[in-house]
Amino acid sequence: MITRPLDLLSKLRRPPRNFDFLFLVNGGLIALFFTFFSSHFVLSPGLRVNGADLKLHASSGALDNPAATPVSISINANGQIWGDTGLIPPPKLLEWLSVQAKRAPGSTLLVIMDTHAQLEIITNISDAAKSAGFSDIQLAEQLAQPAAGANP
Repeated sequence: MITRPLDLLSKLRRPPRNFDFLFLVNGGLIALFFTFFSSHFVLSPGLRVNGADLKLHASSGALDNPAATPVSISINANGQIWGDTGLIPPPKLLEWLSVQAKRAPGSTLLVIMDTHAQLEIITNISDAAKSAGFSDIQLAEQLAQPAAGANP
């Protein structure tokens, strides 16, 4: 039984011996930048919050003030605060932020909040972040995912 009637494998050229490793250098530089900024966003889009008074700058869009944000937390619609270590109870928030601020001194905190989250939580996080040692707070909002089977 003939399984390879055209013998195409013998007609292929051998791969070249010179190995172009420029793509490895490029991949290494990309990995270095992601490691250096230690965020899944190199420059996180959002609105900069100055001070504990929570005044948002008037801007045409979230991309006006990108910043490197090595520490980020998420707030869902229920008001739960999530960090890279999991759920953060509100009484332990200041302690968790202090540890993170010591890990990255003078950095910006990225707060990703649901559009249905209460503003009181943001002011509490802003106060705690300032007292923990973060220089700025970057605020980003995202819409909650609708429940499965829910009508829009």
